[in-house]
Amino acid sequence: MRLPLRRRDFMDASGNSGGVTPADYEQVRREMVDTQIRKRHVTNSRVLECMERVPRHEFVTGRISRACIRRCAATHRGRPNHSQPYIVAAMTAALGLQGNERVLEIGAGFGYQAAVLACLAREVFSVEFRAPLATQAAERLSRLGYINVHVHSGDGTLGLPEFAPYDAILVAAAAPSVPAPLLAQLADGGRMVVPVGGVENQDLRLIDRNQDTFRTTMLEPCRFVPLLGAHGWKESSES
Repeated sequence: MRLPLRRRDFMDASGNSGGVTPADYEQVRREMVDTQIRKRHVTNSRVLECMERVPRHEFVTGRISRACIRRCAATHRGRPNHSQPYIVAAMTAALGLQGNERVLEIGAGFGYQAAVLACLAREVFSVEFRAPLATQAAERLSRLGYINVHVHSGDGTLGLPEFAPYDAILVAAAAPSVPAPLLAQLADGGRMVVPVGGVENQDLRLIDRNQDTFRTTMLEPCRFVPLLGAHGWKESSES
């Protein structure tokens, strides 16, 4: 039986841990995987093991609770900048990564999703629309030792054609339609997971490429912040 953290229930990503030990963080991550992911039928063992290892608390700014580490999306100026653990796990599992892939992530946020992908793929390229967030994510990932992640600032709807093709693409923001440049940069046999729909509500889609044919599978309803850029929403759509 695991004991509650009690007086140490609050943790600070700035380094003021209030006496919380690495073992405490590990306990919270195990609880997160057990209660928020495994019980919601994500069964990919590599994804579950990875999410038990990645130090989620390092990617949440400010003073945070144990419950929030297990369940919450992280926010920047009131807007989510990485998703709830379940949706991170579900999207990652849908890509079916084996370890040798080159992955493109659209929407770096604080870098948590990129860290999870880095555990499962050979190389990760991440694009963040907001330059300050991109800089912070790059510094954080480097400090934590994720040397196979490359963070870029720019319009994620355009992808990163200079490094294409990608075996997998994960879009962590909602598009009104699937951006054509991302389809073009997906390798033959590759997979893309992307939320598509209106500003408020979307459907999570899995796209498989077979030469010039793209097969779409609807996964589940979801809600993401708008994907900004030339093939996404105008920045005013976020307000």
